[in-house]
Amino acid sequence: MSIVLTPYWSPDEGIQKLKMEARAKAPAAPGLTPPVFSVKAQMDRTLLQLRSRTSPMEKYTFLAQVKQADVEAFYKLCLEFMPEITPIIYTPTVGDACLQYSKIYRNPEGLFISLKDKGRIGNILRNWPLANEARISVVTDGSRILGLGDLGVNGMPIAVGKLSLYVAGAGIRPSSTLPIMLDLGTNNSSNLSDPLYLGLRQRRPSDAEYDAFMDEFITEMRRVYPKLLVQFEDFSTDHAFSYLERFRNTLPLFNDDIQGTGAVVLAGLLSAARLVPIPRNEHRILLFGAGSASVGVAKQLMSFFTIAGMSEEAARSQIWLVDSKGLVYVGREDVADYKMYFARRHYTGSPMKDLTEIIKYVKPTVLLGLSTIAGAFTPEVIRQLSQNTPRPIIFPLSNPVHLSECTFAEALTHSNGAAIFASGSPFGSEVIGGVRREPGQGNNMYIFPGLGLGAILCRAKSVTDSMVQASALGLAGSLSWDERALELVYPRIERIREISAHIAVKVIRAAQKAGVDNSTDLKRMNDTLLLEFVKGKMWNP
Repeated sequence: MSIVLTPYWSPDEGIQKLKMEARAKAPAAPGLTPPVFSVKAQMDRTLLQLRSRTSPMEKYTFLAQVKQADVEAFYKLCLEFMPEITPIIYTPTVGDACLQYSKIYRNPEGLFISLKDKGRIGNILRNWPLANEARISVVTDGSRILGLGDLGVNGMPIAVGKLSLYVAGAGIRPSSTLPIMLDLGTNNSSNLSDPLYLGLRQRRPSDAEYDAFMDEFITEMRRVYPKLLVQFEDFSTDHAFSYLERFRNTLPLFNDDIQGTGAVVLAGLLSAARLVPIPRNEHRILLFGAGSASVGVAKQLMSFFTIAGMSEEAARSQIWLVDSKGLVYVGREDVADYKMYFARRHYTGSPMKDLTEIIKYVKPTVLLGLSTIAGAFTPEVIRQLSQNTPRPIIFPLSNPVHLSECTFAEALTHSNGAAIFASGSPFGSEVIGGVRREPGQGNNMYIFPGLGLGAILCRAKSVTDSMVQASALGLAGSLSWDERALELVYPRIERIREISAHIAVKVIRAAQKAGVDNSTDLKRMNDTLLLEFVKGKMWNP
């Protein structure tokens, strides 16, 4: 079956609308296909055509064409060649797709709601052709796309790409996905001066105007789509936190940058800690970069200590933040409110900005990078970190790959092969000391498909912190014995459907315990039956 969005003009309303057509693939009449044709050979042919493209963007554009022409073929490719396809349809290539979106745009793949639509947002939402089937939406305002900044409407590929991973990774039906771009202008002067830019040519409004727009949007989303799970994606730091808190109890909603990133890092840290001969309460975590994702990670990492019996206050004392002005502490100038929870309360020295000096002072065993500063983890930083622990845990998580704080090779080389490594974007394996080592990739794709699937299947009224934590524990517990023997931090991405099903069960159980589930029939199933139920709900191309 192919699902095609076709724009058409509505003369009664005076606007362009979309109609969605589900086209079943009926057998072709004689003469309309070559004499020798098979679906299997066509898949091989499509893969050959993909691999003949030389640049990632050429491959991205080709796959977009395949998806539009034959959605089942697209997802068959995704499932069969997951490690190869994922970096093309999402990070790191999706960053380039966003930068070039207004130049490569061909057809609408989602819903666009602009500031000019205020007062009639409900009408716009009802224009989605498969409104009755929508079950999950990724919503972005394009104000902080990956590490690329304010891209405005050009951030739409993020929403499209994330939903493709929901389908490939958790079996959400393609027709149940709804990408939404909220166009509230852009402060990016390059966009404003680009004659091909597809968004509003105005700067972003005041917070008061922003809030009023978002209030109407969420109210109408709840009214038009009462069965919809919403994922906020790539909002600016201040709005990411404020809108998560403002709306998370209004409808089932989570923010992947804050909660999803935190969950995947927590899972990776739990796996990595098994390889380090240090008691849990003696680990010290230093986060380099203190934006919304970083603080969200820090909050989630509290669980690393509290599930081992430590108090919340004791857990907080094991976590340090470093932002663009250095170590974050009480009394320092220009510390944003959202960072204050982790500001050091007993530091009385002068501002400390040099990362190597900060590591000497903090003596961390874990170093996380969410700064988008390429090369920030210098050889000296890695060597200094290695003095604190026999197995330094180094997670440079910034995306795309050219903004990573260090490479896998650098982490291994300057730690004498001792580093336990995971990154935000993919790196290749390395040989050190005659042994081939595989890097981990802390990709949110491990978390959000299973979290979303679980929330949808139990019809959760809200997405609780306990559900997010359950997704992290589910991921950490999904490593196979072979993967553990290889000291992998994350399971192989080829197993994503199996992993997502496992996580979904954990999420459903957490929702039930929190009393936010509406599918009460699932409570009567034991875990084995529930797992089979979850797998049975997964769509397959």
